Amino acid sequence: MHFVYTQGRRSSFPMSVETTFYRDLAYVFGAAVVGGAVARALRQPLILGYVLGGILVGPFTPGPTVADVHEFEVLAEIGVILLMYSIGLEFSFRDLLKVKWVAILGGPMGILLSVALGLGVGWLLGWSWQQGVAVGAIISVASTMVLSRFLSERGELRSDHGQVMIGITLVEDLAVVVLTILLPSLGDMNRGRLLALAIAMGKALLILIPITLVAHKLIPPLMRRVVRAANPEFFVLVALALGFVTAALTQAVGLSLALGAFLAGLLVSESEAAHQTMEHLLPLRDAFVALFFVTMGILVNPRILISKPSLLLMIVGLVVVGKFVVWALVVKLFAYSNTTALMVGIGLTQIGEFSYVLVRVARDAHIVGDDMYNAVLAASVITILINGLLLRLSSRIAVRQAAESSNRS
Repeated sequence: MHFVYTQGRRSSFPMSVETTFYRDLAYVFGAAVVGGAVARALRQPLILGYVLGGILVGPFTPGPTVADVHEFEVLAEIGVILLMYSIGLEFSFRDLLKVKWVAILGGPMGILLSVALGLGVGWLLGWSWQQGVAVGAIISVASTMVLSRFLSERGELRSDHGQVMIGITLVEDLAVVVLTILLPSLGDMNRGRLLALAIAMGKALLILIPITLVAHKLIPPLMRRVVRAANPEFFVLVALALGFVTAALTQAVGLSLALGAFLAGLLVSESEAAHQTMEHLLPLRDAFVALFFVTMGILVNPRILISKPSLLLMIVGLVVVGKFVVWALVVKLFAYSNTTALMVGIGLTQIGEFSYVLVRVARDAHIVGDDMYNAVLAASVITILINGLLLRLSSRIAVRQAAESSNRS
């Protein structure tokens, strides 16, 4: 805390910047409570309430307004780390190996098809090929954060379609690293840039793979010793340290925080401490996840609904209809059932935080303008809303079909 000095004595009155921060923090958590309560009353996912609460305290709507969104963007990253850490705890390496081919081969295939879709629509609308590629890349990546939250709430994280979806979105997280480098280079793609990208990814994997193998041997016995110490406070500190250190490590080698946190959770899941770790982290995780989605809502400008409705509808259509077709076909190509292909197609019909990153990169590179930037932010909220409704409906259909098939047999 900063202090001011008056007549030789130190005063504990905080500076105005700190006062603004704590006021904004009250706005953010107040918005989360109100939005969450409304969503709960309407029987909608809490995520949607948090996002709508964020819109209410954002700079584009009347009433209380958060002064510095950037501070909360940084805090919101903690929510990403904790959620992906907990998702890793619920998975195992065996679960990921079950879906390795559809993730490793199908993931890039779906991204390329999404880019081709953006390129085709851009050609019809008279865009430059760079704009078409950028829009295709922006819509190609679903939010692991949103998807894992929806699946977890519905108890479908360990289902066939849940495992396929998480496997694909983890590959998409890796693809974001590549896309953030490629997008600014669309106008000047040469061998030097491609070689630099290949070297960067190679270094990241060369560093990360041996560290993961070593950690796989060390972390389970470490967690067993921590459990034997029977000190809950120390246990939580060790669990948090593992998650944040691994996330920081993956970010340092050019990969995402989310991927590192998920990897840490996977490593801890191999020990008997996984269940206990989850119990301790849940309250902290849920608080920061709420903060993340409120922050997401703060960034959205609802005026795009009035000023550029056709552009917004086009982005929503590409995400909801285009991506459904793309991912359902990709999953079906890997010999999954019609039900799994349908569920995966529906589950990936949304965009979120990584699309924010990509549209910002494309805007800074002058490939797309502010209109597209605002349309993508608004489309993320709309597609998350539609995605939640479609997942609920598709789950009911899948349960009904399973019951009918069992009755026939």
